Amino acid sequence: MKHFPILVVDDDKDFLKGIIRNLKKEFTLTDIIGASSGEQALALLEKKEIGVMLSDLRMPGISGHELLLKGLSLNPYLAVIMITGYGTIENAVEALKKGAWDFITKPVERETLYHTVKKALKQYSLARENIRLQSIIKALSSNRMIHWESEAMKKLEEKIAAIAITDYAVLVTGESGSGKEYIAKSIHNVSKRKHAACHMLNCPAIPAQLLESELFGHVKGAFTGAERNREGFFMAADKGTLILDEIGDIDPSIQVKLLKFLQDKEVKPVGSSRSKITDVRIIALTNQNLEQKILDSSFRQDLYYRLNVLSVKVPPLRERKKDIPILVKKFISETCKEMDISPMEIDPMALGFLSRESWPGNVRELLNYIRRLVVFSNGNTIDLTLINLVEDNLDNPSLPSGHILYKDAKKEVLDIFSKNYLTNLFEYTRGNISKTSRISGLERASIQKIITRLNIDISQFRR
Repeated sequence: MKHFPILVVDDDKDFLKGIIRNLKKEFTLTDIIGASSGEQALALLEKKEIGVMLSDLRMPGISGHELLLKGLSLNPYLAVIMITGYGTIENAVEALKKGAWDFITKPVERETLYHTVKKALKQYSLARENIRLQSIIKALSSNRMIHWESEAMKKLEEKIAAIAITDYAVLVTGESGSGKEYIAKSIHNVSKRKHAACHMLNCPAIPAQLLESELFGHVKGAFTGAERNREGFFMAADKGTLILDEIGDIDPSIQVKLLKFLQDKEVKPVGSSRSKITDVRIIALTNQNLEQKILDSSFRQDLYYRLNVLSVKVPPLRERKKDIPILVKKFISETCKEMDISPMEIDPMALGFLSRESWPGNVRELLNYIRRLVVFSNGNTIDLTLINLVEDNLDNPSLPSGHILYKDAKKEVLDIFSKNYLTNLFEYTRGNISKTSRISGLERASIQKIITRLNIDISQFRR
C-alpha cells in the first residue's frame, strides 16, 4: 500500500515537535511533515499530495476552519483531523460538518493519536484506490467496442479494472470461443503497460522443440537453421504484456523453463550463456481444467500457482444471453464492412431466435454463423427465412447413404457445402473470382479447381 504523507499544523512549535516525534515512532515508513501556520500548510498542500492533515483549530492568520475548507478544495479526499481543546469541542463538531474526518482533544493521548491517524490513512488510501478503479472502469467503457447488458460481463469488467492496476500474472479461463483473448487484451489496454507492446503466442501451434526459441530467443548457430540471432517473445514484450494462449498444452520441458522465468524474470536465449532481465506481464489463457491436469501430472502445480496469482473466468454465452443481441448486431456490421457491402438489418423475430439458442461454441460460433447469414443473404435484412435456408444448406445438407465408404461420404457432404457456398457468393459478386477470393479467403486457383470439379457454370452469374 502506498504511504501518503502526514501533515501536522500547529502554531505551538513545542506541541508540533512532540506530535511529529510520536508519529515518526509509529509510522516509520511515512513522511511526517510539520507546518507552524495555516499559510505554510496551505503552500505545502498546493505542492504535494497529502493523505492526512492534523490541524489545530485556533491559529493566527489562516484558522483551522479556513485551512480545512481550502485543503478540501485542493484535494476533496484529504482526511483532516482537527486538534482542539476541551473548551472548543463545539467548534470541532462544526468542522466535522464541513468535511473534517475526525477530531482529537488536547492533551493528546498517544494511543488515541495512533488509532485516529491509522483510520484516516486507511480511509484516504481506500478513496484513492476507488478513484483509480473508477478511472480504469471509465477507460474500459470508453475504449471497448461492446457495451455489455448482462450482469455477468459488467461484474467481469469491474474485476478487469482491479486486475489492470497490478503487474501480477493472470490466468484467464473459460470455454473455447468464450472471449478469453478479448478479456486478456482488455486487461492490457487499460493497464499502465497499455502504451507498450502486447504480443500473443498460441502455444500448441508451435512444436515443443521450437517453443523455447520462440519464447526466449536464440543466438546464431544454436541449432540447425539458426542463421542469426533472434529476439524471443519475452524480450519483444519488455515493459508490456505477453498473452500465452492454451497454456495447458505446453510441453513439460517448457513448463520448467517458464516457471524459472516467472521466478527470476531472466531470459537466456537458446545457445547463449548470458541472461537478460525483462519486465513483462504474463496473461495465460486456457479452456482446460488445470487442477485436473495437475492430478494426472501433465501440468506442474508450482507453475499453476505462479500463473494463477489473479484469475478471471469468462462466462459462456449461454449464461449471458442478454449480450447476444449486441453481439449479433456488432458481427453483422463487421461482416458487411469486411465484404464491402451496404449495412444490413436483422428482423426482430430472427434476433429473438438467435438470442434463445445455446451456442455451445460460444462467441466464436455466433460470429461464424452471422458470417454465413450475411454471405447467403440476397437482401438487406436477415430474417427467419434466411436462417432456415442457412440451416438447411449448411448445417443439415442431404446426407449420403451410410453404405458407402466414410471418405466418400465425407467428400460428398463437403461438395454440397462447397457448391452452395460458392454459388451464393457468386450471386453477390456477379461471378467476379477476385472479389470471391477476397471475401472467402480462398486462392483464385483453389476457386477455379472447385468450379471445374463441381461443374459450376460461372457465366450465369455474370449476366
